[in-house]
Amino acid sequence: MIARWLLAALLVAPALVAQSAPHWVGTWGCAPQLVEPANMPPAPGLSGNTLRQVVRVTLPGRQVRVHLSNLFGDGPLTMQSVRLPGGIVLFKGSPSVTIPAGEAITSDPLDYELAPMADLAITIAFGDAPAKLTGHPGSRKTSYLQTADAPPKPTTHWYVITGIDTIAPAASAEVIALGDSITDGRGSTTDGDDRWTDNLARRLHANPATAGITVLNEGLGGNAVLAGGLGPPAVDRFDRDVVNQNAPRWLILLEGVNDIGVSKSPAVAENLIAAFRKFIEKARAHNIRVYGVPILPFTGSMYFTPEHEAARQTVNAWIRSSGLFDAVIDMDAAVRDPADPSKLLPAYDTGDHLHPNQAGYQKMAEAVDLALFRP
Repeated sequence: MIARWLLAALLVAPALVAQSAPHWVGTWGCAPQLVEPANMPPAPGLSGNTLRQVVRVTLPGRQVRVHLSNLFGDGPLTMQSVRLPGGIVLFKGSPSVTIPAGEAITSDPLDYELAPMADLAITIAFGDAPAKLTGHPGSRKTSYLQTADAPPKPTTHWYVITGIDTIAPAASAEVIALGDSITDGRGSTTDGDDRWTDNLARRLHANPATAGITVLNEGLGGNAVLAGGLGPPAVDRFDRDVVNQNAPRWLILLEGVNDIGVSKSPAVAENLIAAFRKFIEKARAHNIRVYGVPILPFTGSMYFTPEHEAARQTVNAWIRSSGLFDAVIDMDAAVRDPADPSKLLPAYDTGDHLHPNQAGYQKMAEAVDLALFRP
């Protein structure tokens, strides 16, 4: 008869081995949505043409895999080839693949030398593409559509690509940034990689104790927590964009301004708090630490009314005082005007009084204590 202690050890051993082994970690990612008409590819579109897209990866590695999506498509999406510089991506051994409508795929692993904090080009030769496309409009990176008989056409949107993974050491893990356009980087520099998440990734990489930590930006411009907005609301995409990542260990939650800004309901603050409670519960059930960020000021913007400011203050007071978050990262305090805390400091304001500028995003990243990301 096997002793109880030995049986327990045998049962626990595989889990210990898995935790101590190298594993897949996202080195870049974005949240997909249905592409709006104004953000579609340049004419004549993807079908039969080649699109070169560039992403900024975080972690280095010697093996990669690529995630592609037709989640919001209304028909099959065919890719004749997917290439990285010097490498061909395969799908079950084939260079071509068709993704049915409503589905997403992950490529075969590819031996590939991936440099940290570097741009990576992904070039896709398309066959037939559906009329409705899956993409990420707020790429803040320039892509190029090449047709057979015209010069390449630039576009500042991503299409179809949703993630790049690499094999990383056991201690490597992901910080998931869930949010709206402020996390997506509106007001940052095109091709400048200066969103607050980019700045945080650089800080983590430069710090030896956190160099194996990656930041996945799951912000969506115009997104809402509860309903409406652009893209699936956070309550619907939480599993996909947070829980179901490869190695999520920390969640930074900064969202809710779009819910408040368009709301006519006096219960919007309470409804946001209820959603945040559920996010915390779900994340904790998957061993993900949750860091709350108070909603940034927006006085002077199109969203401001006294009632909306009162809702923001209610939500922020709860974030700071509830004790439910593992920590509070007070980016609100970092970028607000000390003379009027309901406003962005002018030096950090794009001019719309809602979105921070490049200096504001740098200040937001500096407000993050890197000690929060120790194992």
